Amino acid sequence: TGGTKTRTGDQLDDFLESRAARVEAFAGADSVSLSWSSLKGDFDPVLGVVLDLLQNPEFRQDKIDLARDQMMGAIARRNDEINDILRREIARLGYGPENPYARIPEFATVAAVTREDMLEWHRRTVAPNNMLLGVTGDFDPAEMERKLRAAFGALPRGKPFPKAEIAFHDPTPGIYFIEKADVNQSAIGMVHLGIDRHNPDYFAVIVMNELFGGGISSRLFSNIRTRDGLAYFVGGGVGSAYDHPGLFRVSMSTRSGTTVKAIDALNREIASLLKDGVTQEELRKAKDAILNSFIFAFDSRAKVLAERMSYEFYGYPADFLERYRAGVEKVTTADVDRVARKYIHPEKIALLVVGHAADFDRPLSSMGKVTTIDITIPKPK
Repeated sequence: TGGTKTRTGDQLDDFLESRAARVEAFAGADSVSLSWSSLKGDFDPVLGVVLDLLQNPEFRQDKIDLARDQMMGAIARRNDEINDILRREIARLGYGPENPYARIPEFATVAAVTREDMLEWHRRTVAPNNMLLGVTGDFDPAEMERKLRAAFGALPRGKPFPKAEIAFHDPTPGIYFIEKADVNQSAIGMVHLGIDRHNPDYFAVIVMNELFGGGISSRLFSNIRTRDGLAYFVGGGVGSAYDHPGLFRVSMSTRSGTTVKAIDALNREIASLLKDGVTQEELRKAKDAILNSFIFAFDSRAKVLAERMSYEFYGYPADFLERYRAGVEKVTTADVDRVARKYIHPEKIALLVVGHAADFDRPLSSMGKVTTIDITIPKPK
């Protein structure tokens, strides 16, 4: 939105809209992407916009001010919705509040960012030797490669981006509580560290997650929501990220008056999974659900390209997509039983409840010591 040195973001919008083209930027915790699409005949002028943005972003102050105002508004509203609170705070419990995968913006941190900070970030980060480039569409491959090499090869090289050294530790086990007096339901979460996708048990964990808490035929949904009527929604499993541990996370929402009863039901389902194992029929349904949805997850060349680029970015083999289906198909009930006991640890769980304590069916303290979390939003300086 900040445009380039020669065109404002609004002028770029007009240019792109007149050609039914788009250029979009996205920033995550560990990567930034710039994507674009256009009609075949408009490829060259739209590529020119992309190169101009990459080399000459202007970060105009009026757009910085607008983005800052939008972020300030989001911070001010972040405690409005009970499930938003749960998602945010369960990650802070699971990773620790200072871990970059759990940090949240505050009024002071957003206010502190300057235009010069953005220019410095751009100088440090945006260089061809830090980029991956992928393209799909209607073109001659040799001509497209020549064109892209000429365009991007001319960009000045920069310093390789250093890999961050991040420590991961399981949360302190216990019961945590956030009071929210203006609701008639509770949001409940359980968390500890999970795995990364390099783990050789990754495919067995995927099947276990689907079977245990992945969909309407899962144990959590079938038993706690459908049979017992204790949950508006319920689900979860052992999370996995590409290059760092995901989180084992189970979450649900229930009426305030069934809060502790619902927690007991979650504990029973976890204990049953670990003690009794799974059936062949459960395994079949879980694998069918995964493989049937797999088709729609990669039903276009653009989706396949994005997935392949993720593998390249995180250092996975190029055929990981093909290995995925084969890996799921090979999983057995013994595999699921083994990974459940290996990666789900009730003794490590941090339990978080968000709700109105006065309406609970019994005090949380009946289950053990309770630590209250203060989510008051620090006021802007």
